[in-house]
Amino acid sequence: MTSRGPEPVIRLERVGKTYLTDEVETRALSDVSFEIARGEYVAISGPSGCGKTTLLSILGLLDVATAGRYVLAGRDIAELSGGQRARIRNSQIGFIFQAFNLLGDLTVWENVALPLSYRGLDPRDRRKCALNALERMGMAHRLDHYPAQLSGGQQQRVAVARAIAGEPLIILADEPTGNLDSENGDQVMDLLAELHRTGSTICMVTHDPRHARHAERTINLLDGNVVAIASRDAMLQPA
Repeated sequence: MTSRGPEPVIRLERVGKTYLTDEVETRALSDVSFEIARGEYVAISGPSGCGKTTLLSILGLLDVATAGRYVLAGRDIAELSGGQRARIRNSQIGFIFQAFNLLGDLTVWENVALPLSYRGLDPRDRRKCALNALERMGMAHRLDHYPAQLSGGQQQRVAVARAIAGEPLIILADEPTGNLDSENGDQVMDLLAELHRTGSTICMVTHDPRHARHAERTINLLDGNVVAIASRDAMLQPA
């Protein structure tokens, strides 16, 4: 009997997403299939409008597929209630957004600790987890500042700290360098690479081939379909 490898963190089987508005049917994704293993770093790449953000929303349990099967850490998402999906989203998925999505009336450490409050952690433990994450991102010296007092690069570091504070199963990053200049963008990519080296599982959406090369594999989308899956070694081969 042939033994199987460990269960992938993410498995998609012919996943599709169709939107119906005013009797118009728009197909955002069609027959998307792939797996992401624990500890892997995967990029999802493609032009604007190809379905990248829709796919990430499904992976992050912010949206649901209209066709196919999505299995997250061995659990079929279609079998879960909305409340169960919300709890899994909070406990197992860390999000990094292009627009940072920090709350202006909360301090840096309060922003990082906020998702932990929904897990029922007491305030002391929330602050400890937040400070540990900020230290990893080199932002502990700004813990009592507000987002408006930080540069764009610093805000994104705080956003990364928020994503990792709860030690999620997977980090989902949606164009994490999109609102940054090239220098700060490169620094964020270095932070993601360091998180991967220390064991984090990362799935990043990007339109920038240069950033996609940081990942071990790149899944290329076009018109809602997977058109290629390439390893980093293959991408770095000369033409």
